[in-house]
Amino acid sequence: MSKRVFLIVLDSCGIGEEPDAAMFGDADCNTMLSISKDPAYRNENTRAIGLANIDGQEYLGPVDDPIGAYGRLREASMGKDTTIGHWEIAGVISEQPMPTYPNGFPEEVLKPFRQATGRGVICNLPYSGTDAIRDYGEEHMKTGDLIVYTSADSVFQIAANEALVPPELLYEYCRMARNILTGPHAVGRVIARPFIGTCKEDFKRTANRHDFSLEPTGETMLDAIKAAGQTVYAIGKINDIYAGRGVTEYVYTHSNTEGMEKTMEALSKDFEGLCFTNLVDFDMLYGHRRDITGYAKAYAEFDSWLGEFMKKMGPEDIVMITADHGCDPGDQHHTDHTREYIPYLAYGKALEPKNYGTQPTFAAIAATITDYLGVPYTCKGKVLK
Repeated sequence: MSKRVFLIVLDSCGIGEEPDAAMFGDADCNTMLSISKDPAYRNENTRAIGLANIDGQEYLGPVDDPIGAYGRLREASMGKDTTIGHWEIAGVISEQPMPTYPNGFPEEVLKPFRQATGRGVICNLPYSGTDAIRDYGEEHMKTGDLIVYTSADSVFQIAANEALVPPELLYEYCRMARNILTGPHAVGRVIARPFIGTCKEDFKRTANRHDFSLEPTGETMLDAIKAAGQTVYAIGKINDIYAGRGVTEYVYTHSNTEGMEKTMEALSKDFEGLCFTNLVDFDMLYGHRRDITGYAKAYAEFDSWLGEFMKKMGPEDIVMITADHGCDPGDQHHTDHTREYIPYLAYGKALEPKNYGTQPTFAAIAATITDYLGVPYTCKGKVLK
């Protein structure tokens, strides 16, 4: 049997504020704590691996004999967004924060964007995506102007109605923006946000979102694994987050459920290397929308699925569960990501149960995966073995 690692990122499922959270506008944030209080929350399988035994998670009820390896990872990068979090998981630490735009994008960005697309721009503020189409969707439909908005993260988001701007054309507009947003304006992601509907009462975002990311600023574990001749199978938005670099095959998904289905299907594939999955609904549908019950239900669904996945794993398979940042649905201050520790849970028949305490960087995941796969790779993370 070939060695395989199945790395699953529960997008935004942080486990408590980091010591420097206040610098990022966060206080008393704990995504896991918030959802654990909801009656819909279930954690039987993640708890068995060691979730409640992780530093700071004792409120979940530690088990006497965890069946997996576990720990808490602190972010060394200067950020709390998807791109920076995933890059660090893959071994690249971002010492400088990516640019953000609390007052909207300057004319030096918008002017060439208008010229390239031939369309006007409306909104141009930090905004919730659902609120943006509610407040500007009808104007967009009348004028053809594109809804451009940002958030607390380093993102340039473009919303357009699919009846007016088909997804493929919107993606082309995003590529234009990506080419413009370089140098001091090199945002982490340009994001296409298509929606449907004829008026604000029935406007609804579709599943045709697409991210156009910067390339990682250093060699990632994906690059190293691919260079070693092994598989890097990306599920969900992983291919976009790494701008396709280091990926040998990929599939996009439209929901957590589909992401879990594709990950289960990957168990039957014959490969050596890494299967890397992002489950985005936690963040996109529940964290940002402050939907505690929805988040709790989604976690319970994942935890139940994990039990079936673990039963079907091969003797040299390892599954790792983690996050990329927090997005506490119980936060009363804002609807953005939260600066939180992330969980590290690992299970496999060949893996020794162990508590790794608190580690200083997410890059411990990259170090551990490449070590297990026998792939040469150096980063600032410690091998957890």
